[in-house]
Amino acid sequence: MGFWKDIRAVIQREIMILANRPLYWMGTIVTMAFCMVFCLTFFRDGLPHDLPIAVVDNDNSSLSRNFIRQLNATQLGESVRFQTFADARLAMQSGKVTSIIVLPEGLSRQVQAQRQPRIEYYLNGLYFVGGALAYKDILMMINLANGAYQREVLRMKGYSDDAIMGMIQPIIVDTHQIGNAYTNYGYYLNNILLPGFLELIIIIVMIYSIGTELKYGTSKQLMKVAGNSVVKALLGKVFVATIAFTILGVILVLTLYHWMHFPIAGSIGNMFLDIFLLVLASEAVGITLIGFLPVPRLALSIGALYSVLAFSLSGFTMPLEAMSPWIQGLGAAFPLRHYYLFYVQEVVFGAGFAGWWKEVVYLLIFLLVPLVILPRLKNAFIFQNYPKD
Repeated sequence: MGFWKDIRAVIQREIMILANRPLYWMGTIVTMAFCMVFCLTFFRDGLPHDLPIAVVDNDNSSLSRNFIRQLNATQLGESVRFQTFADARLAMQSGKVTSIIVLPEGLSRQVQAQRQPRIEYYLNGLYFVGGALAYKDILMMINLANGAYQREVLRMKGYSDDAIMGMIQPIIVDTHQIGNAYTNYGYYLNNILLPGFLELIIIIVMIYSIGTELKYGTSKQLMKVAGNSVVKALLGKVFVATIAFTILGVILVLTLYHWMHFPIAGSIGNMFLDIFLLVLASEAVGITLIGFLPVPRLALSIGALYSVLAFSLSGFTMPLEAMSPWIQGLGAAFPLRHYYLFYVQEVVFGAGFAGWWKEVVYLLIFLLVPLVILPRLKNAFIFQNYPKD
């Protein structure tokens, strides 16, 4: 009974600390709420649309005007007319347009004479998303226009429409975008960004919660309440944090897959398990970092760097398999990587237990890592022989 009595005493002490320090609430609930509101509203339209594309029409023919109308009919592009290329370039340099397309003089005449006119377009690579989408839009319109021109020429030569389509498009690409049929950037990014923010918050708060005991010299009192056991002290502190962070994680999962209706092929109940394991693994990482380096300032810096690297090494922006082999191995050291692989199997493919059981094992392994630093952390709690600033 003494074991549970000591843990209960630590839990009561931790609750009193949380009640008297609003910083914890600001760092957890308020920060996570801000991240959710910001990300979900920023990507509420799913995909950028009406991107300003500068058009310099030097031909001013019915063919060029029809090309511009077709460009405006696409979801992504909205043409802005300029008289000269110099004016369009100034607009791009000032950020008013994402790209420039120049329709050459004599475009219609050269098409009719089958002389292969050259249409020039310029993209601003500094705006990665806008530039890439504008490039996709312009390239699609040029290909469509090229196909339309070829069709008219072949019709004049007497070919049937079936034969013409076989020449223009001999192979039809049937695209199926699994898990994100609408090409929604919100579905693509928020599924990992928001759990990543939660992981960052957990690691930072855990480091701060334990680090303040060292910084303000209250760790001896903590050890006294815990019966001089570092295991009891950590279990009591982690118990309260786990409940709070698990509630945040459940709200996050419900927001994404229930209230916001993000597509999910599997079960939302399995995603509750995934977010709970992410909470436990992130807490273990925070304890390990402050135990390995019991200096709050340095541990917080390393924890922040570790959490930020997790976004890149999780593999959701760039496949980890495309990176160097040693980086691929490094990715396994981040809980967010395993959360992402669990998410892919459950949300995208709906594979169930057979698809993600290995990720559960990997996330549970993180819970064993703090055992390595327990003696070092206990000495820090008792002797307080580390810098406190």
